[in-house]
Amino acid sequence: MQFRWAMLAVLRSAAVFGVDAYPVNIEVDVSFGLPHFSMVGLPGATVRESRDRVRSAIRNSGFDFPHHRITVNLAPADVRKAGSSFDLPFALGLLAVSGPVTRREVTDTVVVGELSLDGGINGIRGVLPIAIAARRLGVKRLLLPPQNVAEACVVEGLEVCQVRSLPDAVDALN
Repeated sequence: MQFRWAMLAVLRSAAVFGVDAYPVNIEVDVSFGLPHFSMVGLPGATVRESRDRVRSAIRNSGFDFPHHRITVNLAPADVRKAGSSFDLPFALGLLAVSGPVTRREVTDTVVVGELSLDGGINGIRGVLPIAIAARRLGVKRLLLPPQNVAEACVVEGLEVCQVRSLPDAVDALN
């Protein structure tokens, strides 16, 4: 694995609360130290479980998983995050720090998707409010699973990019 010393990656995502969505910045930091994967920013149980899905998806997609100290921050930290839609931005953040994703700061794209253990990307709930929030924030593109494309395309003025697997998502961001 090629490990860069610029060890921070930032991606945009979103969370749904009721019928509204709000922006969530995913910050991934990898530093030297004993291997450990921690999440901060009020992650719910499903979000905390993503550690195992992300690790398996990265390995089963042919990428190296960093064996260092990993900290993922979901900002804003004072709002609880729930659901599996953060899997894909977590994985892409780790791959941005370790090399396969060439951009370490992705501000023009909102990324959502649940990862399968084999690296496939599953549909999520709440894409319509996420697409509306992305457009309202001036984001140009939404990267999401194919199951959610029709729902996201209802919102005009937003490029909808479907990805079927983690390698597809890496290619889309590069």
